[in-house]
Amino acid sequence: MGYERFSPKQRRVLSWWMPGNPDAGYEAIVCDGAVRSGKTLAMGLSFFLWGMVCFDGKRFGVCGKTIASLRRNVLSEILPRLEGLGAVWTERRSENVVTVRFRGHKNQFYIFGGRDESSASLIQGITFAGILLDEVALMPQSFVEQACARCSIAGSRLWFNCNPAGPSHWFYKSWILDAENRKCLRLHFTMEDNPSLTEAIRQRYQRLYTGVFYRRFILGQWAQAEGRVYDFFEPEMVKCVPPGPFEQWYISCDYGTVNPTSMGLWGKCGESWYRVKEFYFNSRAAMRQMTDEEYAAALAKLAGQRPITAVIVDPSAASFIEVLRRRGWQVRKADNDVLGGIRLTSDALKAGRIVICEGCSDCLREMDEYVWDLSSGTKDRVKKEHDHAMDDMRYFVSTVLRERAKGFAACAVERRR
Repeated sequence: MGYERFSPKQRRVLSWWMPGNPDAGYEAIVCDGAVRSGKTLAMGLSFFLWGMVCFDGKRFGVCGKTIASLRRNVLSEILPRLEGLGAVWTERRSENVVTVRFRGHKNQFYIFGGRDESSASLIQGITFAGILLDEVALMPQSFVEQACARCSIAGSRLWFNCNPAGPSHWFYKSWILDAENRKCLRLHFTMEDNPSLTEAIRQRYQRLYTGVFYRRFILGQWAQAEGRVYDFFEPEMVKCVPPGPFEQWYISCDYGTVNPTSMGLWGKCGESWYRVKEFYFNSRAAMRQMTDEEYAAALAKLAGQRPITAVIVDPSAASFIEVLRRRGWQVRKADNDVLGGIRLTSDALKAGRIVICEGCSDCLREMDEYVWDLSSGTKDRVKKEHDHAMDDMRYFVSTVLRERAKGFAACAVERRR
């Protein structure tokens, strides 16, 4: 394959480590994105070329979910291309070692499978000049951290590639979102970055998936695909705040001290209630806790000058409810029926009776991360994770919309023989 057939993004992967390159200051690289986007080929070839050009007599790690998948997906594609460039390679399968000779340099590449937590012990004690982790999102965190710790030689670098998983995945939070602080070059791939795919093939892949699976496999987004509570919810359902006028206002609140506190500001415009603003505080992330008085001040700031009909609060937040009442707020304890509330909220979202607006980033994040506890085998229990904005939204629907839905009467006519 000639270099002219690589896409611009693939060429950037191939050259980022070269002296004088604008990206040469990075210590790691992550390539993530859509399926069939060409990231594995570019990264694998670049990793081996970097190792052979920059080092001699060193050892490197090449890791996959399993050794078999690594041989199939990476080595079978990369080694023949290296051979075409003039490299000579041999493999000792019994030891899972590939030795490569290229331009007077000789290095060894050790092959590992990161199947589960016990795999971390397989990689302990060895020193590498660099490591490639293929499909890193499928590996346990302990294995990946142990692999990274093995790279202590001067000039060593870390190489990661993967298809996306859910937005709460540890690798997404630790490496994708924190790439700048880790001096990591993050490149996001789509199918358009793979010049070997024809337009007809791209369109066929696009027809194969819908909804969240389209977002993950085609757009390459870190979207939750398994067990989402609101699995019908799509980005197209998010709206701008309407110009108004708003007829009525409520605030819903899920209160936490160690856990996050979430508040949503709801305004009625026409036939729909819009979540126009929110407050979200995570004491663990901030490494400090807020007092009830501080939360009450945050609620007042969220309300602004709007006439709030009532504040719907987590019924277990007795101390916070008392503080709000002393400040003059009309407080109502929320209906906390979880499964019933989820059903009502689902119906309200689908019918457009409640709408989440663009600025409510934490609520939108949790819409992707709020999942059923599938370990029970049935959808009758949700995981108590990423549920704080979800709870305050459910409180609003169960307490306000349910009561409004009760404004009708049903009667039956007695039949007489």
